[in-house]
Amino acid sequence: MPKYIDTHPMEPFTGDELKKLQNAPPDEFGVTHHDILFSEKDNKIYCVLDAPNLEAIEKHHAKAGIKCDWIHEVKSTRG
Repeated sequence: MPKYIDTHPMEPFTGDELKKLQNAPPDEFGVTHHDILFSEKDNKIYCVLDAPNLEAIEKHHAKAGIKCDWIHEVKSTRG
């Protein structure tokens, strides 16, 4: 499955909420969290996601009321 990285503001999420999201099963758009990196100080989240396509990433975030600053399809050295 393709892998994506995106960034957006951290608010309204807390670190504890992000930890729960990290282990959530795939949502209705087929999106799963590979990793979530965040900075409360800078109000930024960087999501590394597995998703069928970019549109699924957009829908995944829109459901939470989030608009990404950017989304890029990426590859990993881990496979």
